[in-house]
Amino acid sequence: MNRKDFKGPVTHDVLENQDGIIIDFEKLRKVAESPDPVVPVVVQDAATKEVLILAYANEKALRYTLESGIATFWSTSRHELWIKGKTSGDELHIVEVRVNCEQNSLLYLVNMKGKGSCHVKDAVGQTRFGCYYRKIKGDKLEFVK
Repeated sequence: MNRKDFKGPVTHDVLENQDGIIIDFEKLRKVAESPDPVVPVVVQDAATKEVLILAYANEKALRYTLESGIATFWSTSRHELWIKGKTSGDELHIVEVRVNCEQNSLLYLVNMKGKGSCHVKDAVGQTRFGCYYRKIKGDKLEFVK
């Protein structure tokens, strides 16, 4: 289902905790229209290989990541550095940074310090391990963890 088809306000709570499918097919258009040049960054747990996050980095974020050893991104909505764990304490320590063949995306292999990597909490207030905590099941979303 597209956001345009959804009835009612699309709040963060609706997006992050309900079972309706409301895919934001406009996200890349919004990123492309941003004044900040960025590339996508896939973040993967170095030990389990589970994909944790998809985010974006500009040159400043990549430089900070390489210098600090902490996964850092560029917030395309706030237009500022997003140092993962700065407020939550759930840091992502860089093991390795890889670049794809066309040099237009990055892969951060990380070790987590904390209980999770997602900004969303579960029903009991725990940080979710990764951002991919639901799967499509028919016309609904189902929690996987």
